[in-house]
Amino acid sequence: MDQEILRFGLAAFVTLLVVVDPPGVVPLFVALTQDEPQRRTAILTRAVLIALGVALFFLVAGRTVLSYLGVTVHAFSISGGILLFVTAMPMLFGQRGGLQAPQSKERGSEDISVFPLAMPLLSGPGTIATILLLTSQAGNDTRKLGAIGVAIAIVFIVSFISLYLGSRLMKLLGEGGVHIATRVMGIVLAALAVQYVLNGITGYSRLLTGR
Repeated sequence: MDQEILRFGLAAFVTLLVVVDPPGVVPLFVALTQDEPQRRTAILTRAVLIALGVALFFLVAGRTVLSYLGVTVHAFSISGGILLFVTAMPMLFGQRGGLQAPQSKERGSEDISVFPLAMPLLSGPGTIATILLLTSQAGNDTRKLGAIGVAIAIVFIVSFISLYLGSRLMKLLGEGGVHIATRVMGIVLAALAVQYVLNGITGYSRLLTGR
């Protein structure tokens, strides 16, 4: 694997990891499953598999969706950057990213592995927008698309491990540690979001000038 693909895959992994934000999901997962600790592993496995399936679907269908809507790569780079920046803002204050946070709704008899764990916590609008943004950058390069697929798989493996060890992680980091990790991820995501916007503006400017 050449350095360009490796750098692209690493950038995809970091971006997706920050957007999914496993440390930020841990307190929510522990709270949601506190009434059924015996089923935690089963719930977690189902949630991660569903979230992975959703992410891979948008990886495969992402370019088709953009093409059907008539959206250029540069336009999506700018809009995706803005969307990611909106996600980063609450994280900078130690909160869960706004686009990933579950809506206040009574759980009732709902399967929590589907809602809110799989969607929107693990594979919400922020994650989907990021995948679409990355696929638009990859273009028709199958190696880059493969790198995104690998990055997605690793991110959800990390998420599974983080949530599986959730209660221990909470005791180890404490509430303060989780907030610090979320803030750091928010700073990284905000910087990445700005870079995506700058890339989109630069690319569109070149398209207009023909350079």
